[in-house]
Amino acid sequence: MFFRQPPEKYELKDGHLKRSLRVKDLLSLGIGMIVSTSIFTLPGEVAAMHTGPAVIISFILAAIVAGMVALVYAEMSAAMPFAGSAYTWINVIFGELPGWVVGWALLAEYIIGLSFVISGISSNLKPILASIGIKIPTFLANPLGQKGGILDILAIIIVLIVGSLVSKNLSKVTLVENILVVLKIFAIILFVTVGATAIHLSNFHPFIPAYHATTNGAFGGWQGIYAGVSMIFVSYLGFDAIAANSAEAIEPQKTMPRGIIGSLAIASIFFIAVSSVLIGVLPYQKYAASAEPIGIALRAIHHPLIATIVQLIAVFGMFTAAIGFMLSGSRLIYSFSRDGMLPKMFSKLDCNKQPKNSVILITTIVVIISSVLPFSFLSQLVSAGTIIAFIFVSVGLFFLRKREGKDIPEPAFKVPAYPLLPILSFIFSLLVFIGLDHAAKLYTLIWFILGIVVYFIYGIKHAIRE
Repeated sequence: MFFRQPPEKYELKDGHLKRSLRVKDLLSLGIGMIVSTSIFTLPGEVAAMHTGPAVIISFILAAIVAGMVALVYAEMSAAMPFAGSAYTWINVIFGELPGWVVGWALLAEYIIGLSFVISGISSNLKPILASIGIKIPTFLANPLGQKGGILDILAIIIVLIVGSLVSKNLSKVTLVENILVVLKIFAIILFVTVGATAIHLSNFHPFIPAYHATTNGAFGGWQGIYAGVSMIFVSYLGFDAIAANSAEAIEPQKTMPRGIIGSLAIASIFFIAVSSVLIGVLPYQKYAASAEPIGIALRAIHHPLIATIVQLIAVFGMFTAAIGFMLSGSRLIYSFSRDGMLPKMFSKLDCNKQPKNSVILITTIVVIISSVLPFSFLSQLVSAGTIIAFIFVSVGLFFLRKREGKDIPEPAFKVPAYPLLPILSFIFSLLVFIGLDHAAKLYTLIWFILGIVVYFIYGIKHAIRE
């Protein structure tokens, strides 16, 4: 169960994947994923549920924790630029079963993360369609049990579009990604610029509301800020997805660290700016139970046309995150299949050297999840699997250092302030996980039990060991 895999195994097996991703492509992928649905949805939701105006502090703290983990990821990806990111790294460092546990956690991140993004696109697209007279019947407009809904038909259509796009040539996918990222950045700057003219400083008072317990958990005080950090952490997942595509990066020793660290730094600035303007424009209570706070804010200050423009661009911009999650998830499933943990059909490549069967599998799963599960539930669950992977990777760095320059090449990038920074990365990631609500942790436990069952029924018998 703890069969440790040699790095040469993955160098050989991933050698047939085409290296075509440059720094600009990785930055675009990372920014596209980090500055995704979350920036257009979560700031208002978190402020209303947990933090009030102090959502700004939650975003800053979450960025600091994510930054520590990102530095660890940068060294790992430079030393081991293989498909599957943390799943493959932990296989090399700790062995098969720990690798599977981390990979299973990442699979939850990519599947639920993609579903989360798709739900956000659907939520923002509905009011745009309604404004031009297209109204979707209630039972087809909302997830199961939400406002009389049975399934979200828009979510299904969007997943199928993304799956079709990702199955094409990777260079064409990255071109679309780059264009959409530019449009999305324009939408963010437009919102911040227009919204900044209508900020009321009174909306920031009190900046940290008094603490009290609610049905959603802690609100106000440092308890609310802590709860906000755990919920917001989903916003900073993009750098992990960059690592999942490292087997297709040109000169990964240089491009991976630059893509991971650069995208996180740029995205953090955007998050703080958007959160500040949202709170300044309207009292945070106005954003309760809304997946489109930017649209609410702009319409409230009498800019309905700009609201429509920003939301329309935001909808298309959110496709960048959907593409990123689909790419990362399909590469992870490819990695599982490559190692015999899933059937071989999922590691077969088509004429474009793409794992098309893996794309089909993740598309099918996400169609089901995104059409029936509510947005707020997904935002909590997606963080859990990711944080578990972060914890493993933070610990794994200590073992990686012992092997660098021996059976693993000396990487061009190394984590500064070693060993303090990976220790802090581990501690703070653990604290973020503890701060998740009980439902998220319960469903995460169920997910891991399912993963262990899959491993002992199929994976342990079919694993390819060298």
